Amino acid sequence: MKVKCQHQHRSHSAGSQGFTLLEMVIVLGIIGLILGAAIGLSGNFMGLGREVKTEGVLQTISSSLKAYQIRAKHFPSESQGLQALVEKPTTAPTPRRWERGFETLPKDGWEQDFVYKYPGSKDPSQPEIISVGKDGELGTDDDISSQDAK
Repeated sequence: MKVKCQHQHRSHSAGSQGFTLLEMVIVLGIIGLILGAAIGLSGNFMGLGREVKTEGVLQTISSSLKAYQIRAKHFPSESQGLQALVEKPTTAPTPRRWERGFETLPKDGWEQDFVYKYPGSKDPSQPEIISVGKDGELGTDDDISSQDAK
């Protein structure tokens, strides 16, 4: 018994071989909306990342100030500032024993210098380190302080 195989050839119409221009425009529009939303949301993540980085640097500076206080028996004065962690102060009160805390002072998440206050505004027995935040101005709502409640 012999079986004949016949191949059926379908002819495709010209319209069923690809996407129409309208379909392509719709797909590209959807992709554009998704990318726009992703880019918009990434700005919020960047801001959060900068705040987290700043809080981490604040903790590092606070630890270095505590080590300074243990060696020197006092914190740097406000006029000596955080620079006392980089260079040995030559003005009073001079530290009894001094050791460099940083090669250069770290910056906050927005690449700005920290503000040093001693005594601190919330706990006068401790120094306060402040990031001026995104706007770069001291005393505004976006400031981050080492004395903020955690």
